[in-house]
Amino acid sequence: MLKTDICKFAVFALIFLLSGCGTNPVTHKRELQLVSESQELSIGQENYAPARQQQGGDYIIDAELTAYVQSVGNKLAAVSDRQLPYEFVVLNDSVPNAWALPGGKIAFNRGLLYELDSEAELAAVLAHEIVHAAARHGAQKMETGMLLQGAVMAAGVAAQDKSYANLIVGGAQLSSQLIATRFGRDEESEADLYGMRYMKKAGYDPTAAVTLQETFVRLSKDRKSSFIEGLFASHPPSDARVAANKATLAELGAGGEWGREIYAQKVGKLKAAQAAYKAYDDGVKALAKGDVSQAAGLARQAVAAEPREARFHELQGDIAMKQNHGEEALGYYRQAIKLQPDYFRPHVQMGVALASLGRQAEAEPYLKRSNELLPTATSHYLLGQLAEARGDVDTALAHYRTAAGSNSDVGKSSMAQYERLDLPRNPAKYLQAAAQADITGNVFAVVYNPTGSAVANVYVRVVRLDAATGQPSAQTGSLLVASHIDPKQRGQLHLAGVRVLTTADLKLYRVIIERAELAR
Repeated sequence: MLKTDICKFAVFALIFLLSGCGTNPVTHKRELQLVSESQELSIGQENYAPARQQQGGDYIIDAELTAYVQSVGNKLAAVSDRQLPYEFVVLNDSVPNAWALPGGKIAFNRGLLYELDSEAELAAVLAHEIVHAAARHGAQKMETGMLLQGAVMAAGVAAQDKSYANLIVGGAQLSSQLIATRFGRDEESEADLYGMRYMKKAGYDPTAAVTLQETFVRLSKDRKSSFIEGLFASHPPSDARVAANKATLAELGAGGEWGREIYAQKVGKLKAAQAAYKAYDDGVKALAKGDVSQAAGLARQAVAAEPREARFHELQGDIAMKQNHGEEALGYYRQAIKLQPDYFRPHVQMGVALASLGRQAEAEPYLKRSNELLPTATSHYLLGQLAEARGDVDTALAHYRTAAGSNSDVGKSSMAQYERLDLPRNPAKYLQAAAQADITGNVFAVVYNPTGSAVANVYVRVVRLDAATGQPSAQTGSLLVASHIDPKQRGQLHLAGVRVLTTADLKLYRVIIERAELAR
């Protein structure tokens, strides 16, 4: 019988695996495919916007530059082995990086554009990311997660905006994981190989992929390079990859477009403003270290050089907040929102500033808008407070519960607020109760408080079950176990006249928590 069961299980497993098998559209190898193409497209589409929000938002100062990057990406996508709804965007982040989500949603950081010097090198990076999407590398990572954990989503948040990196909550946490995905050696090799083939088909010289990888190897040896926290974190360069690219180049043959002049022309405005962004980045670091004076000077320098950049005005608002100049901060945040209304952070900061000034009603629409763009613990926590203040406990609980999903101080505070409101409604969710006996058989109703808050006025009801039927045969009225129980402590009440002789007798008693509240 045992052998038969094993055989049945093996057959079932084989059928399951075969039903989930498919052919990779790029490598043409057979592989396990548990994420369908429709799911792949949906995941990419749903996470593209929140992922971009986390990486500084879209770079909108130079629309011509974004159109140029998109045109190069579209040229490469046209010759890829898999036609997807590819999209390409330039992000407003100085960290040199690029990434691809499932379904062909690709992003290229402003910081990486500074480091290239030809359209062919731009094509090398874009082609590499296109292959990651076309060859289902992101989907494969999710499938591995399914097999090991039974879920696509895993814990972990990675965002370049460090002040909100650990405050992202809800479904947006999946986008955090997706953009931080680290591909293995095989995936990187495939992206290099087929990316160079796409370059050749699109008319670019694949030699650029070799020279660019050589540059990356050289930069990786300098552990201070900004590439370490960007591209190299998910795409580590190596001498082996350089050698493999050289072998691919020998197969494909050198020759094709480099586009140095057109690249220099298209990134000219960006490079002209590089010093302003350097001042901004240094200003953010100075403010984080508490050097408000230096941060203010750098922010003014950045604004003077490029007044159209919303991030620069936003920094000035942060500086004013640090100085407790709330009214002044509002003006800077308004300007940042005016310049780029679809970026989450100035909306959050505007809401925080207004709430700090006691103008809660004005803060609410900004906090709601920020959550539409990227849900954060900060916005949900403040919205919870606003809802609670007007007596809408259900809405407050929903906001606190969402904010509590953040691994941050705000998340911890939100959990405390949630417990404060919910524990009186559902005390049995938080407190543990049982019947216990001493060595002489006297029975006690015992309540343990595992929460981080003291509780008060804990009432229980004790039910005795019938040994034969398991149904309640008798019960007490409402009993006060303790007027106060500290965190990680217990309270108990001796049940007068109730004694047991055996463990089996004790198991017939159930202690049911009826009421409790948080101690004031």
